[in-house]
Amino acid sequence: MDNGNGMPPNHRFTAMVGDNEFVIETGKLAEQAGGAVTIRTGDTVVFATATMSAHPREGIDFFPLSVDYEEKLYAAGRIPGSFMRREGRPSTASILIARVTDRPLRPLFPKDMRNEVQVIVMPLSHDQENHADIPSIIAASAALTISDVPWAGPIGAVRVGLIDGEFVANPTIPQMEDSQLDLRMAGTADAVIMVEAGAKEVDEETMVRALRFGHDAMQGLIRVQNELREQLGKPKRDYTPSEIDPALVEQVTGKIQDEIADIVATKTARDERNDAVDALRDRLIEEYEALEPADGEDAVSLKDVREVLGDTLKKEVRRRIIEDQIRPDGRGYTDIRPLAAEVDVVPRVHGSGLFRRGQTQVLSICTLGTPRDSQPLDGLYPEDTKRYMHHYNFPPYSTGETWMMRGPKRREIGHGALAETALEAVIPAEDEFPYTIRVVSEVMSSNGSTSMASVCGSTLSLLACGVPIKSPVAGIAMGLIKEGEQYAVLTDIQGMEDHLGDMDFKVAGTREGITALQMDIKIKGVSDEVMRQALAQAKDARLKILDVMHATIAEPRPELNPYAPRIDTVKINVDKIGMIIGPGGKTIRGIQEKTDTKIDIGEDGTVFIASADGPSADRAREMIMALVEEPELGRIYTGRVTRVEKYGAFVEILPGRDGLVPLSQLTDHYVERTEDEVSVGDEIMVMITDIDSDNKVRLSRQAVLEGWTLEEARAADTRIGSGGSSRSGGRSGGGGSRDRGGRSSGGSDRGGSRDRGGRSGGGDRGGSSDRGGSSDRGGSSDHGRGGGRR
Repeated sequence: MDNGNGMPPNHRFTAMVGDNEFVIETGKLAEQAGGAVTIRTGDTVVFATATMSAHPREGIDFFPLSVDYEEKLYAAGRIPGSFMRREGRPSTASILIARVTDRPLRPLFPKDMRNEVQVIVMPLSHDQENHADIPSIIAASAALTISDVPWAGPIGAVRVGLIDGEFVANPTIPQMEDSQLDLRMAGTADAVIMVEAGAKEVDEETMVRALRFGHDAMQGLIRVQNELREQLGKPKRDYTPSEIDPALVEQVTGKIQDEIADIVATKTARDERNDAVDALRDRLIEEYEALEPADGEDAVSLKDVREVLGDTLKKEVRRRIIEDQIRPDGRGYTDIRPLAAEVDVVPRVHGSGLFRRGQTQVLSICTLGTPRDSQPLDGLYPEDTKRYMHHYNFPPYSTGETWMMRGPKRREIGHGALAETALEAVIPAEDEFPYTIRVVSEVMSSNGSTSMASVCGSTLSLLACGVPIKSPVAGIAMGLIKEGEQYAVLTDIQGMEDHLGDMDFKVAGTREGITALQMDIKIKGVSDEVMRQALAQAKDARLKILDVMHATIAEPRPELNPYAPRIDTVKINVDKIGMIIGPGGKTIRGIQEKTDTKIDIGEDGTVFIASADGPSADRAREMIMALVEEPELGRIYTGRVTRVEKYGAFVEILPGRDGLVPLSQLTDHYVERTEDEVSVGDEIMVMITDIDSDNKVRLSRQAVLEGWTLEEARAADTRIGSGGSSRSGGRSGGGGSRDRGGRSSGGSDRGGSRDRGGRSGGGDRGGSSDRGGSSDRGGSSDHGRGGGRR
């Protein structure tokens, strides 16, 4: 049955989350996919499909799930900025949304399934108001729920903001600008599965309440998906489970159980323990390789033998933690491995910090740049640039292995984003510290939680560089081992505990509160009690780490690293931006070349001047201010004569701005002709005595020579005093010449084409009698051009 237009029927379901309506639709699109839905909130529409292969993939020992978020710029009415004008490699934002969608889905698949499952999510419309990441998780869950893919969902998802002290479910993008918390979470009806949060030093109890609020808020989304499944869901497909012959499991376990227990109990050092396990594995494989299969039977699968050994090791490690309360390296539940911190490890760079926790070691490098070094963003969200970046690299030598290095993987991008979130809350605002900041964390050695070590190393590098961060930030990774009702929350998990455990829970923050939180669960959720205990242990560990960092460097260095650029800022009227840039950028390029600086101009009129030294920045600042400065009564300028007329001289006091010095005000003695005193190109000092309603400027050189105040200068200029035409002052001798330009106070150019230019050499012939030099009362008002100003 169709809708009368040839299209399949569309089914519509709705749920309310806070004040937001979520509309789930299915039936019209992608009918050959295993499951397909769209979800809409506002005018943001996200489409998702879930499809499973018909046959299992051979030769693998893991579940092959892929979750892809395909960002399409048409969703926001944009054309990609790339040369090809089409989407290319996934953006960082796309990868992060794919990860946050994948993480809550993965624990609910059968662990013994080997059929490939692919979830594809695409935003079809983005209204710039409603986020697409939470709809992505819900859409993927709904597509799996109605599909034929075996899956133990559905799940709900929600973003929690903290605005004006109140929790808000799914705040809009503009609302999030005022939020103290950006918490994204997903879970089943019973428990939380995934958490991703950035915060502005939120305390632990507030975080627990936010998690409870979010879990309650997502229940309507879970209920509507269950309705969707009951009405439209496909029967779940049967699959061939990947299982090992129980007889082989019993046989191999019997051979190695005691030796595994001895290795776990006595080999507490990772390398020593790994060597012992490797030796046991080699002997076991040799033994089974030598066996001749009985008639009609297949040879024993060596892959299965290795898998049994791994399972036996996992069970013994977990048993020892739960029953004996001893971790693989002999620590107690809350013990932290040895800590060390160091700064200034690398010369020439702007800032460097080295952090070590046990065998995990991270070197972080801080680099400062100008605003033009900020990262342009070509994505769906309103932000178009980013001035603080954290990049994380995980090379093969950090684990003593080798592999192809072909750029950062999803995991590295995710870890870098987590560390970036952790520090973002303490990075100074651009108006306080006008630099672009990039921190790169190089993992030198890895044995657990390199992402949190990169938070610590990055804090050290920022402090060493002199970046005025609000507070130091440290991070720690927590783990969980749960068997039935018994559980153990572990502080500072190492690699084995992460691999064999049930939870990876990373917490970063200052002494005051949490700035970043990330939790991944391998089981079907954790309770509030476990969450509260993990946060409490994480806070204790964080404070201990901050003490070690404080002993190394207590606060930001008062001065920037000598090799870092110096940036000065000037605020100008936005209407003046064009004057600084000039035609085709000619003016700004000229200033940069003359001063050896880099200049950037923000849309709000903020001018950033970057230089290697202070004098260069000062000179560039003076040139910029000269371009945008408005004339002011009483100020004295050194200007250049641009035109000579019978009635006086025109003098350029600011770039593109000139005024008239009437003949009567040209000097302190009588002159018959303007040309007798000044020529085009001469530099003379003048005072602004009047600016009329037409913005024309009247100047006096006599006021400077006499050392007059503004009031004295205005009184001496009969044109200003009487409002009529002005004769030359009495000091110039009888009669004098008539100031024919006086009527306009700025000089009526009655013959611009008559600018005869005067003499080319000339110079200020009144200079020898410049009696105002030592009594220049306006000298403190230094706002003119160049070094000749007073």
